[in-house]
Amino acid sequence: MKNIKELCDQVRQTAYDIHVYHAHGHLEKVYENALVHRLRKLGVEVKQQHPIKVLDEDGTIIGDYLADLMIDDQLIVELKTARALAPEHEAQVLGYLKSARIEHGLLINFGSYMFEIRKFARSDTARSKSAKSIIGLLFVLFAFFAVK
Repeated sequence: MKNIKELCDQVRQTAYDIHVYHAHGHLEKVYENALVHRLRKLGVEVKQQHPIKVLDEDGTIIGDYLADLMIDDQLIVELKTARALAPEHEAQVLGYLKSARIEHGLLINFGSYMFEIRKFARSDTARSKSAKSIIGLLFVLFAFFAVK
């Protein structure tokens, strides 16, 4: 299994090569199949239309969706063929990452003249450390002003 940076670089370059060769104008499924084909030729594990359960905070399954691609069980790739990427596309990827409890995702748009790709990373541990730091700082400030 490759580290995430190498994996993202490999997917990015492969997607760019597909964009150069096929240009824009095809259906999303054409680009999906091309990316899967080329990545598998490179020895990368790729799952198409990978089912992911959406869990509520207590772990109850409340829905499911299909990620366009799951790569090496550590990277979700969402493909688009839109004129331009929109905030709702980004929200979709972030929602997928949270639901799947995966840290890394790529959003790739083949529908524009210019190649578009965005990388997303989320971490619950970083968020909890940040929250703990803020709570600790507030406690120190409260203690400091309470003493005076």
